[in-house]
Order: sequence, then C-alpha cells, then structure tokens
Amino acid sequence: MAAEMTAITLSAQNLCRNYGPHIVVQKVNLQLRRGEVLGLLGPNGAGKTTTLRMLTGNLAPSTGSIVICGIDLLDRPQEAKVHLGFLPEIPPLYQEMTVDEYLIFAARLHRIRSISISTLLNNVKQRCGLEDRGKHLISTLSKGFQQRTGIAQAIIHNPDVIILDEPTVGLDPNQMREVRKLIRELGVSSSVILSTHILSEVESVCDRVQIMHKGRMVFDETLFELQQRDIRLETIFTQLTCSDE
Repeated sequence: MAAEMTAITLSAQNLCRNYGPHIVVQKVNLQLRRGEVLGLLGPNGAGKTTTLRMLTGNLAPSTGSIVICGIDLLDRPQEAKVHLGFLPEIPPLYQEMTVDEYLIFAARLHRIRSISISTLLNNVKQRCGLEDRGKHLISTLSKGFQQRTGIAQAIIHNPDVIILDEPTVGLDPNQMREVRKLIRELGVSSSVILSTHILSEVESVCDRVQIMHKGRMVFDETLFELQQRDIRLETIFTQLTCSDE
C-alpha cells in the first residue's frame, strides 16, 4: 500500500470554482501517477484551463483539495510548487532575452543553486533540442523552438509533475511530431498532464484520458482499455460532449 501511495504525484478531490453564481468547474477529481501521461480533453468552455490554473496554484479553488507529492498545495504552496512545472497555452516568454538568459532566469526563480544551473541548463537544452539556440534571441525563434523553450522553462528544475496546456497549438506537422516525442520522453520519469483539443495527439502520446464537459469530468479511462473494447476516442468524445444544451 505504501508503494502505491508514493506512486501518486498529484491528487485533486472535489475541485469546484465559481465566479459569482456561475459555476465553471464542478466536483472534479483527478489523480496522477509517476510515469503517466494524462490527456485532458474537452470542448471550448469545458473548464480545462480553469482546472489547470487551480492545479498549478495560479487560481484558488472555491472548494476542494490539491495535493502534490504529498504536500497540500493550498496550505503549503511554495513547497508544493517545487514539484510542479507548467507551460500555459501562451508561453511566458521574454522575447528580448536569449534562450540561455531566459532559462537561467527561470532556474533562479525556482531557487536552483548557482553551482547547479550550468549543468541543468545544458541538460534541459539537450532534452528540448535547443543545444544550438542558446545565444539566439527568443524573438527570432520559430514557433516550434519557442514552444520548446517554453517547455524547457517548465522542466529545468526536474519537477515531478509537468502540466502542459495546448503545447502544439500553431505548430506545423513536423514541429508537432517533435514536441509529441518530447512529451513521451518526459513521461518516462515524471507525470504529465497534457491539455489539448487534438484527439490524435492524445492517442499517440497519452496513457490515460479524461474528458471534461460543462465543468464536470465525464470520462476517465486508459487508452489501452479503449483499445481492448475496440472503441474510438472520437466516438466517446462526440457522445459525451455533443449533448443538447
């Protein structure tokens, strides 16, 4: 039982978020294990981004609890966020910085010791395919390399949980393939939540899928279980999210 509990890197229970009388997220439960890539799907307005903002400590839930690697995010946010890496839909890039300058800045924000920064910088650039881009201004990079830089800032401190919101939006097919490969590699040692609208992306990258609709979690199953039942993800998604208003 102890080994099973330590495998859980993120646990969210009964998350709710209200804006006045408007309920955006309703009683969402989510659990993530080490080495798992979870695909979070849902139509526009389903509540995905609001949920991710709560999971990363950028938005307080109205009710509910979030535990990251055994640490309560609401009670001990600084300690919990040490274990988190986050790439929002619009990467928080400083266009006037070089890649190296930006990643060193991100490392310092994560309170990485100065003696370790050089090693971690070289490692994260290698993982993200940025080895020859360190001296380039971020403003001069292609969309694909900007996304890689955004992912690099999210993982430079080797977090246990990595949360990526629409990381392949705006990329061409080759860039999408490269970023998907990187996400699969990240899932080997960390836990990853991938929020996306692209069903094929979930099928090619993720181990498990959860679907949100109208603020609720309406589906939670592994891709293997779907394959065993010979059910297409597109069929499930359509059935659950195209209901009448």
